[in-house]
Amino acid sequence: MAGRLPLAPARPAGDAVSPVDWSRWTVILLKPDCVARGLVDDVLAWVAREVTVTGQKTLTVTSEQIFAHYDDMLAPHLSAEFGFDIAADLRRLYVGHQVAVALGHGDGAAPRVRRMLGDTDPSLAGTDTIRGYFGVDSLATARGENRLINNVIHTSDHEGVVERDFGIWYGPSHLHLLANLRSAS
Repeated sequence: MAGRLPLAPARPAGDAVSPVDWSRWTVILLKPDCVARGLVDDVLAWVAREVTVTGQKTLTVTSEQIFAHYDDMLAPHLSAEFGFDIAADLRRLYVGHQVAVALGHGDGAAPRVRRMLGDTDPSLAGTDTIRGYFGVDSLATARGENRLINNVIHTSDHEGVVERDFGIWYGPSHLHLLANLRSAS
């Protein structure tokens, strides 16, 4: 995609010996609905049951960031299938709004945290999952209102996208966050 941000390099500057082991990391995105409801600390405490949480920051989302993050949802056929303009709804939900991001670190971080999330539709997620416990929206309601669902949290889908997600939400100037815990592993 033309607007994609550059990815963080696999090796932090000055570290020619130890490449980043992305299988030990995940990027946690606490969505605008989570921030607006004041749930950031509670959700991160839940995630901290499984992995070490570090590098937390709050930021205002740009269109470049959200379109790079959800580039898989921007195919024209998906807007037709959903019945509304997904790019416009991503802009409405995210651009200019606050999100919190954090890094999760530990063995198999991405799949471990993904298991905690629960179903994309909070109304179908178990109450023993983050989306089931904290979520208040449903896919049926969102579809009925021609919008994307609010479901509190997203994390890297699998270790193959952690580096990409890091590049989008942190960028190369934050590689030091990875080096701090990597050396302690």
